[in-house]
Amino acid sequence: MVYLIATRIFTWLVLLSRTSVAKEAEILILRHEVAVLRRQVAAPKPSWPGRALLAALARLLPRALRQHRIVSPRTLLAWHQRLIKDKWRQPASPGRPPMPEELRDLIIRFGAENPRWGFRRVHGELRRLGHSVSQASVRRTLRAAGLGPAPRRHPVRGEWAAFIKTQAHGLLATDLFHVDTISLRRLYVLFVMEVRTRTVHILGVTAHPTAVWATQQARQLIWQLGQRAGDFTHLIRDRDAKFTAAFDAVFASEDITVTKIPPRSPNCNPHAERFVRSVREECTDRLLIFDRGHAEKILHDYARHFNAHRPHQGRNQLAPLDDPNVISLPAARIQRRQAVAGLINQYHRAG
Repeated sequence: MVYLIATRIFTWLVLLSRTSVAKEAEILILRHEVAVLRRQVAAPKPSWPGRALLAALARLLPRALRQHRIVSPRTLLAWHQRLIKDKWRQPASPGRPPMPEELRDLIIRFGAENPRWGFRRVHGELRRLGHSVSQASVRRTLRAAGLGPAPRRHPVRGEWAAFIKTQAHGLLATDLFHVDTISLRRLYVLFVMEVRTRTVHILGVTAHPTAVWATQQARQLIWQLGQRAGDFTHLIRDRDAKFTAAFDAVFASEDITVTKIPPRSPNCNPHAERFVRSVREECTDRLLIFDRGHAEKILHDYARHFNAHRPHQGRNQLAPLDDPNVISLPAARIQRRQAVAGLINQYHRAG
């Protein structure tokens, strides 16, 4: 402020040595420049020293001229009120410093990834990593993130998801879904998926699914797998009445444990349910099914496309039968082929 006042005083001394004609010419030029700038700048934003100078010199102008400046008297009053408010504003209470965002995110991550860990267990893991935080802060952070005490945190869903993840290498999943023909006849499709590779086997299509029919399809699957049947340890199925003890015995003969999901819990068989959604959106909902033979042909064609070509996010965008150790190189020419009655386009290297 002292520097600003000093520069203005020297400027005024220079002006005293100038003639009145030069001063009036400069005033006219400055007024014209201000008029031009007002057309370009709707709301000027002067700095605080500039505001102080405008407020000090505005009182020296006649009342009529004060209304034609870049700031009105009301604006000058608003600046003064803001200065008063800033001067008498109470400083923030010192208190305890907030927890860093990185530490808060780490606490929430530990609680979400480990449903069985309580706040003491999370606190111990943080101490091992060199973070200094109290147990009460850990508990408050977990509670604020919606992660309650460990025994009530994801009681079923988390454990079931962990089971599927750890057993995926030897896991089979089976289910039934239906399709309707143009004659309004409902057909039922039984399939089995190898969870690790997402390979799908269409076991059969029938209008009258029975327990005997389902058991026979299970025997046919075991025969198709051959020696590979020993690679599987568990089969996930729902509680449909067609899956009887005889159906389970077919898999038990190959040391495959049948695991039944809870009632009305399709989310516990997610891989099979996701296949049902895919086959309906990409195949059966996009064409008319004439009869059982037509349905079998279309579904087997889709299964070949699903296993040999369709990329899967769970397999890093690889098809079930793709070798993950083979790296594909860009091809100069791409050829399109149509599959599943022309519903799906497949792209291959032109060879």
